[in-house]
Amino acid sequence: MSTLNQSSSLNSCTKFPIPSRDNHVVDEIQSQPFDYSKRAQWLRAAVLGANDGLVSTASLMMGVGAVKHDVKAMILTGFAGLIAGACSMAIGEFVSVYSQLDIEMAHIKRSSDHRKELEEEEREKLPNPLQAATASALAFSTGAIVPLLAAAFIREYRVRLGVVVVAVTVALVGFGWLGAALGKAPTVRSVVRVLIGGWAAMAVTFGLTKLIGSSGL
Repeated sequence: MSTLNQSSSLNSCTKFPIPSRDNHVVDEIQSQPFDYSKRAQWLRAAVLGANDGLVSTASLMMGVGAVKHDVKAMILTGFAGLIAGACSMAIGEFVSVYSQLDIEMAHIKRSSDHRKELEEEEREKLPNPLQAATASALAFSTGAIVPLLAAAFIREYRVRLGVVVVAVTVALVGFGWLGAALGKAPTVRSVVRVLIGGWAAMAVTFGLTKLIGSSGL
């Protein structure tokens, strides 16, 4: 009887912790590195849209400014470029992502074979055409408004062109840095690439428009 009591007392006092499966799963999730490739779709739409809006609108304004010194002409050209570019980006992104969506949906239907849970899980990861189109239009407008605001209140022709170039340069550096930071890419290389591309677009547009305008066409 005494032995039984001692054994019962030992069992009641000695408790071994049982590892929690939930805690183990949480630790595994926390230890996994973040997959930055998941940002690729919206990052591409946002950063490229903003850069396109900035560079194309600024280039249009610089081209018109090469032959017309009137601030109204530059502003109207930039505004028209903003509207046309935003609509073009939205439509192009919508069509592109919708095509991708159709391809992935067809692939899911072929590979699922009545596995409903798998199909629903994969549907949640599919791209959203409307979301991509909206992001592209908003990003393009955000970039395009920079040269518009820079030139809107400056009457002096040369000062206006200089301010536009400076404002666009600062914005290009910011967009290049933001894209590199969000995508964990090399910052300096990204900024230099974006900056040189923007300068080249403005310089070519200004030079060719000036050449054509001086020829009397």
